Amino acid sequence: MNNGNKPPSKNIVGHHSPHKTGLPIDQVIPDVLSAVGTSRPIILQAEPGAGKTTGVPPALASALPAEAGRIVLIQPRRIAARAAATRLSQLADQIVGQDYGYHVRFDRKLSQATRVVAMTPGILLRQLGSDPLLETVQCVILDEFHERSIDLDLALGMLQQIRSELRPELQLIVMSATLDIDSVAGLLNDAQIIRCPGRQFPVEISYTESLSVTGNRRSEIAQRAFEAFNRVCEQTTGDTLIFLPGVGEILTLEKMIRSNRTGELDLLTLYGEQKPGDQDRVFLPSPHRKVILATNIAETSVTIDGITCVIDTGLARITGFDSATGIPRLELQPISKASADQRAGRAGRTAAGTAIRLWPQAMHRIRAKHLLPEILRGDLSGAVLTLACWGERNVSEFPWVTPPTDSAITAAKRLLQQLGAIDEQGAATELGNRMQQLPTSPRLARLLLAAADEGCLEQAAIAAALLSERSPFERDASFPRPSATGLESDLVERVEALEAHFQGRSGHMIHSAAAKTIERVAKRYQQMVRDKDSANTDADHNASVGRREGLCRSLLTAYADRLALRREQGSDTARMVGGRGVRLARGSLVKDAKLFLCLDLQDGSKEALVRMASAVKQDWLPAEQLIRGETFFFDEDRQAVIARSQTKFADLVLHESPAKRVANEQTAALLKSHAMPELERILHAGGKDLQSLVNRWQFIDEHCSDHPLTESCDDAIRAVLEQFCQQFTSLKELEQAPWRDFLIGRLDYAQQQWLDQNAPSSLQVPSGNRLRVHYQAGKPPVLPVRIQEIYGWKTTPTLAGGRVTVQLHLLGPNHRPQQITDDLESFWKNTYPEIKKELKRRYSKHHWPDDPGSAQATRNGLKPRS
Repeated sequence: MNNGNKPPSKNIVGHHSPHKTGLPIDQVIPDVLSAVGTSRPIILQAEPGAGKTTGVPPALASALPAEAGRIVLIQPRRIAARAAATRLSQLADQIVGQDYGYHVRFDRKLSQATRVVAMTPGILLRQLGSDPLLETVQCVILDEFHERSIDLDLALGMLQQIRSELRPELQLIVMSATLDIDSVAGLLNDAQIIRCPGRQFPVEISYTESLSVTGNRRSEIAQRAFEAFNRVCEQTTGDTLIFLPGVGEILTLEKMIRSNRTGELDLLTLYGEQKPGDQDRVFLPSPHRKVILATNIAETSVTIDGITCVIDTGLARITGFDSATGIPRLELQPISKASADQRAGRAGRTAAGTAIRLWPQAMHRIRAKHLLPEILRGDLSGAVLTLACWGERNVSEFPWVTPPTDSAITAAKRLLQQLGAIDEQGAATELGNRMQQLPTSPRLARLLLAAADEGCLEQAAIAAALLSERSPFERDASFPRPSATGLESDLVERVEALEAHFQGRSGHMIHSAAAKTIERVAKRYQQMVRDKDSANTDADHNASVGRREGLCRSLLTAYADRLALRREQGSDTARMVGGRGVRLARGSLVKDAKLFLCLDLQDGSKEALVRMASAVKQDWLPAEQLIRGETFFFDEDRQAVIARSQTKFADLVLHESPAKRVANEQTAALLKSHAMPELERILHAGGKDLQSLVNRWQFIDEHCSDHPLTESCDDAIRAVLEQFCQQFTSLKELEQAPWRDFLIGRLDYAQQQWLDQNAPSSLQVPSGNRLRVHYQAGKPPVLPVRIQEIYGWKTTPTLAGGRVTVQLHLLGPNHRPQQITDDLESFWKNTYPEIKKELKRRYSKHHWPDDPGSAQATRNGLKPRS
C-alpha cells in the first residue's frame, strides 16, 4: 500500500543548498542527498568526529519538503536523544521543540512544526504500533547502529519490511562509526554505502597491568581507576572521562575522589537511571575542571566538549538471558575492541588527548571485535509481542539482521502465552495489545494490568519501577519480619518502605535520587494504565492487608513461571518451575512460605540466587492450571516402578502421596527401560536350563542365517520382556518369571525339534552317557568329556548341520583337562600315545587301549569286563 507520498526528486540537491557544518561530514552530504533522491537506503559509516549526528539531519531537513513528513533520528539511549536535539537546536539558534525536538520515555519536547525528532528505538516501536506505516514520517535515521540492541534490530527489520512491501518512498539511513557493514548490507541489499573520515585529534593510547583479569571486585575496579586518575591530575589539565562498569563502581569512586582530592573539581556522574537534568549537566560548560564518572552510556552520545583524557576500565555489565530457564544474567565482561575505540575517541573530539586503558596490550589483541548482538543474548518476549501486535506471527521469517535462535523464540512465545498476550497461533490477544501500549517489559505490563483489576495499581506501579530501575536501597538493607498473619514478601516490604519515604516518614537508608526516579516512573505507569484502562481501575483496597494480598496475587499473574517450592521446612533452597534449583538470599523475609515467586534472580553455576521473593498461597493458583493425576518412577532402592498421586503446577510437584501400583502401559515402558540394561543378570537368575536355551538359540543365530526359526533369540527375549512388563512392576518379579517356558512357547514343535538337532543341549557319547554341551557367543561349543568315554569315536562331532565342530575338552580320570582339540583323529594318532604313557602309570586300573578309535568306551573309565 502507498500513502500517496511521491518519492523525493532525483535532482533534490539541485534545489537546496546543502547544510554546512564545517566538519568532515560536509564532503559526503551531496552523496547522501543524491541517494535520498533515488529512494535507496543508505549505510553511512562515519568515523568519530565526522559530525554525522549534527550534520545529516539538518541537511535532510533543508533538502526534503516539509509536507512529506518528519525526519526521525533514532538514538540508542535517552540521554543521546535529548543531547542530539539540544545540540541541533543550539546550532540552529533555537530552543528545543521548534525545528528539532525529542521524544523519550516519559519525556518529550516537540511541536507541530518540529521537523526532526530524536527518539529512542522503543518510542519508534510504539509509534509503529499506532501508525504501522509511519504515514507522518518521510525519513528514519538509525544512529549508532553498532550497539545492536534488540529494539534497534527490530526497528530496522520493520522499517525494511515497510519499505519493501508498502512504502518504497520511506527513506532509511543507518549510521555508525564502528558498524559491521556486511551484516546490514545483507539485509538492505540495495543500499548505497557511504564512508566519511572523521575529524579526530591525536589520541595517545597507553595500557597498564591494573585490571589484567575479569571478575574484579567493585572496590578493586574503583581503586585502580582512582590510582590512574591521580596520575592524570598531575600530568594534564583538561577534563577527564572515566568509564566504569556500573553504578556501584561509580559511587565508590566518587567517594574516593571526594575524600582524597582537594582543589576545584566539578565531579559529575553519568548513568542510565539518573534524572534527565542530572544527565544533561555533563554537557554544560563549567568554570572548574570536569571529571565525569560514566558507564558505557557515554560511549556514543553527542560530544562532551573539553574532554582530553579518558580512563577506561575496559569492563561493562552486559545483560544476558538463559532461554532454557528464563533467568536473566548480568555479567561483568571485557568490552569489545569497537567499544574501546569509541571510548578512546571521546578524548580526541575537540583537542589532542590521551586514553589510559587499564588492561595489558596483549589482552587487547584477543578481545572480540564487536559486542555480540543483544538478539543473541537477550529476552525476546518484548520483540515477539511487538511483532505480534504489528501482525507478524512468523518470527523466524522476519527480516532480521542477525536471526535469533529457535530456542529463544520458543521461550519468548511460551512466556507470552502464559501471560495471555498471544494465542497458540502467535497472534496478539486483546490483553496483549493493551500490554504492548505500556512502556515496559511484557511481564511488568501484565503485573500493572493485573494490579488494576485487584485494586492495588499504586503499589504495583512502585513494584514495577523497583523491578526495572536502580534500587534505592542499600544491598544489605534489612526489613522487619511481617506479622504471623502477614504475607512474606521482600518486594512488598520495599514498596511499603518507599511509600513511607514518599510521605516523609522513612525509617530506612534510601538513596534519594534513585527513590525520586522510582516515584517518577511509578506515577507515569499509574497514569498510563488509568488513561488506557480506566474501566478497570475503580476498585480500591484501603486495607493494607488487602493491598498486600492484591499485589502478591498480581505478582503471581506476571511471574507464574518463576514459582518455586521450598525443598523442606526451614530450608533456604527450593526448586523452581522448569527444574532450576534456587537459593534465597540471606536477608530474605520469605522464611516460612512453602511456595514463593523468584522475582529478582541472579544465575549461578549450581543454584540461582533469589534476591527478592514473594510468598504465594496455593489456593491462589488457577485451578485450570493445576494438573492432577498419577505419575510413575523407578525406585533404584526397591528396583521397582513406584506410583504416586500428584498435584502439579506446570512441572512443579506441589503435593504427592503413594498410590496403588498397578501394571499398565506407563509402568511397562518404565520397567522395560530399566530392565534392558539388567537383562543379562535377569536371565542368569532363571537358572542353567534357561541360560542353555538362550545360548543355543543365539548359537543358531550366529551360524545358521537360513534357520527355520521365526525370529532371532534377541527378538524373542525382547518380545517376552514386553509381555512380562505388562504383568509385573519390579525387577525381582522379572527374575522369577517363567522365561524358558515363554521362550520355548514362541517355537512350534517342528522348530523345537530342529533346534534340538542342530544345537542340542547335550550329546550322547560312546559310553552311553549324555553330557551337557556348553555354548558361548563368539566361541565354538564345548564338550567336556573323559577320554575313556569317547573310545570308538574316530572323528570330532559337528553341530549346526555340520557347520561347526565341537571343541572337546578331554579329561583324565581325575576330571582334569589333558587336551583340548577339535581334531579327534589327529589326537588319537599323535597326542594320545604320549598322554597314555603318563596316565597309565598313575591310573593302571583304567582302560588304556592301543587303538582308541576302535576300542570299547566305558562309563567309569575302568577296563571293560571280559
